Amino acid sequence: MRYFRDIGLLILYSLLALFFIDADSIFICALLCTVILLCCCYIFENHVIAALLFLTYGLAVLVLPDFLLFYPVFIYVILYSHLQLFLLWATGIFLFRSPSMKEFPDVLVCAIFFGVLLSVFLEKSTSEYEKLELDFLHCRDDSEERTLILAEKNHALLEKQNYEIYNATLKERNRIAREIHDNVGHVLSRSILLTAAVRAVNNDPKTAPLMDSLEDSLNAAMNSIRSSVHDLHDESVNLEHAVDSLIRDFTFCPVGVTYDISDQIPRNIKYCFISIIKEALSNIMKHSNASSVKILIREHPALYQLCFEDNGTDIHYDPAFSGIGLVNMKERVYSLNGTLQISTQNGFRIFITIPKSVNNN
Repeated sequence: MRYFRDIGLLILYSLLALFFIDADSIFICALLCTVILLCCCYIFENHVIAALLFLTYGLAVLVLPDFLLFYPVFIYVILYSHLQLFLLWATGIFLFRSPSMKEFPDVLVCAIFFGVLLSVFLEKSTSEYEKLELDFLHCRDDSEERTLILAEKNHALLEKQNYEIYNATLKERNRIAREIHDNVGHVLSRSILLTAAVRAVNNDPKTAPLMDSLEDSLNAAMNSIRSSVHDLHDESVNLEHAVDSLIRDFTFCPVGVTYDISDQIPRNIKYCFISIIKEALSNIMKHSNASSVKILIREHPALYQLCFEDNGTDIHYDPAFSGIGLVNMKERVYSLNGTLQISTQNGFRIFITIPKSVNNN
């Protein structure tokens, strides 16, 4: 923008010559050639083209003295194009044509010299401004890049922290379940046995109802403890750790896993995926000649996805006569309102999707 501002200012400055001379056809031709020179140098930005244009314009100055009126614009374009060699060419032509400027009024000659100095000043000012602007944009880009990198690192740190908290919570739940099972559960079991023994040897009919009530209360407490322990243990299962454990125990062929799912997974879907992966790995060892296995576990906005595939070639699959393992897989998936698709092209592939419905949560 400053380039056009400077060029416009210099052209208007050169047009002030109309107060001292008449606008003949040669003056109009010089004006048009100057505008063409400006446009071509700005559009093409090619030093070869610019050099040819400068040579042509210099020759025009040698032939037509009216081109000297637009010499400030010519000097500005040469400086802006960073072709300093042609500055010597332009200076030589200017000095060579200086005697012919006697036909111009003295005020106009002084104006031409001042215009040349003005063009040098404007070009230097514009170049410094553009350099400062580029430095500013570069610093701003570096600052934005650093900000994005820091935001990404903070996000990764928060995810790691949340995962560690989640993992610690699961371990604590598992520890509490073990403590309840090993301590409170054993104490209640002992109390139930003692109550049953006392009731067996009790001969007082008045205390029999009390003993029955005590035994029922202890049995209810035992059932409640057992239910709580199972719930705590089920919630403490980490799907990613469970899948990694299954893969470590699987030595038949290499297994690649893509795990892209959040930590908050419904318990029934978690156990469904674990059971299906376990059954699929078992089927590969029994029936497949695969040399590699791929497992994809991914969460989408509206569903959970499990994709299990191998590159086996010895495939014997008949949908009408599925084995017990595949039947159990389908029943597990269908019970969660999901879909299960099996493909035997380029290996054996199981594709499962389970929606994020209210029942699954």
